[in-house]
Amino acid sequence: MPSYKAPVEDALFLLNDVLRIGDFGDLTGYSEASPDIVAAVLEEAGKLAEEQLQPLNLPGDQEGCHRAGDGSVRTPKGFKAAFDAYAGGGWISLPFDPEYGGQGLPYVLAAAVNEFFCSANMALSMYPGLTAGAVAALLTHGSEELKQLYAPKMIEGRWTGTMNLTEPHCGTDLGMLKTRATRRDDGSFAITGQKIFISAGEHDLTENIVHLVLARIEGAPAGVKGISLFVVPKFLPDAAGNPGIRNAVSCGSIEHKMGIHGNSTCVMNFDGAQGFLLGEENRGLNAMFVMMNEARLMVGVQGLSMSEVAYQNAAAYARERLQGRSLSGAKNPEKPADPLLVHPDIRRALLEIRGFNEAGRALALWLGLQSDIAHRSPDAKAREKASDLLGLMTPVLKGVMTDRGFDNCVKAQQVFGGHGYIVEWGMEQFVRDARIAQIYEGANGIQALDLVGRKLPANGGRAITSFLAEVGGFLKANDGDEALKPLLGPLSASLGHLQQATLWLMKHGASSPDNAGAAATDYMHLLGLVTLAYLWAKMSKAAHASQDPSRADFLLAKRTCALFFAERILPETALRLARIATGAEVMMSLPAELF
Repeated sequence: MPSYKAPVEDALFLLNDVLRIGDFGDLTGYSEASPDIVAAVLEEAGKLAEEQLQPLNLPGDQEGCHRAGDGSVRTPKGFKAAFDAYAGGGWISLPFDPEYGGQGLPYVLAAAVNEFFCSANMALSMYPGLTAGAVAALLTHGSEELKQLYAPKMIEGRWTGTMNLTEPHCGTDLGMLKTRATRRDDGSFAITGQKIFISAGEHDLTENIVHLVLARIEGAPAGVKGISLFVVPKFLPDAAGNPGIRNAVSCGSIEHKMGIHGNSTCVMNFDGAQGFLLGEENRGLNAMFVMMNEARLMVGVQGLSMSEVAYQNAAAYARERLQGRSLSGAKNPEKPADPLLVHPDIRRALLEIRGFNEAGRALALWLGLQSDIAHRSPDAKAREKASDLLGLMTPVLKGVMTDRGFDNCVKAQQVFGGHGYIVEWGMEQFVRDARIAQIYEGANGIQALDLVGRKLPANGGRAITSFLAEVGGFLKANDGDEALKPLLGPLSASLGHLQQATLWLMKHGASSPDNAGAAATDYMHLLGLVTLAYLWAKMSKAAHASQDPSRADFLLAKRTCALFFAERILPETALRLARIATGAEVMMSLPAELF
């Protein structure tokens, strides 16, 4: 059976030593996030993840969700009690406005605990995770009436939320959607259509499910300019705000899928269901993108989460499993073989995973901090800069973290050899679960196109210019630091690769959109590698600065992993630049009939 230990110490190091969240007392909610409160929150989240969520992961995957003849769905045994513990502990409410029942604590803290929950049980954590995204959309674009009616119950965990975008004939191309909204005399709408791949679309965890549904009001413009967003509850609230009559929305079937079997991925049928406009007519994507961006951050963390739990189990196996002798001579001559960990290639695989995990966690929390600055800072310039950075890095977090996360799960599985292919060890589930994160909430190719097509040129390239200047400023400020010298040289070289790639796109992408499209994925990963290396340098700086002898081993591991990343992973930026510079000519030259 697989195991999991929440990386509480690592998260605390990032929050306190690297990001120094104690310096942000001007942000709403940060004054309440004292070091002892932050530590207590992370410790309790770790206990919930380890003791209640993780033990249900493997059996939940094996049992899956089951749909009854009446369309109701039963989640795996134990999921209901675990969800109640999650909701009852206030974990959904952590970052939300106290006016609607939230705790008002920093979003960056919620990002930290969400990693724990996803690592422990990705399928189960999706139910509250999607709810949080739906709440964010409601609070940003909903009328006060809608916010007061729905948000408190969702924040409390009495009701859950979903996102209904995809239809059988359209996924990414939402302009093709057919679900229609017909005006009713009372000002609401009748929603009719079918949605597919709807995570948590129907289940037995809560008394109500609040669907956010994209639909086209009759007579609206064609394409994405005619899409509106609606709140469509499973049960219509009565006069007291409690679940009343059943709405005309039902689960037609549960999708049979590769992984996340404990989450009910449903085909949802809307047969004239009553819906309520969220935001403005024909501007539904603006409102839905609030939830989608929240979801993309969550999915990026899922990539990290699966990589982390896979690493933990592979490292434990490599320490214990006896197999072969060390190339430099037997390390355990009294035993029949040495542990797997003596072999350089096993160490390579594990350090590649760990090098990504620790920097990926830093990226997730750094962006969590940027989200807090963007939404809570009293300084308009600080809000603008943080918002720019968050927009630039969201596709990187989603795309790079989930691509690398899946690859790392495969690497970790490989450490187990044949045992990694066997269900009881849990590794094959991590591989299957991690795979979806590259696809949903905008497939990674779309994330890359969004980055080069929209995020880079936005506001005259203000975000990427600011990021390049920030990394360049760090290099200049630490130029004389001998301890950091082994990291700064490689970072400087890779920053140069990123600058060259950015200039190449500016020159060649505008004249030929295919050039931008052909370069997109490599550029996304190039930017991701530079960002992770920058964060490794910041972590190493903090590790060198610490004088805490009780953390000597922890800090040594940090410095060593930073060096490994700089030596063995970061050189990939040269490869990415070389690919980008080839352009699209050969890629686009092969006739379609020859594929």
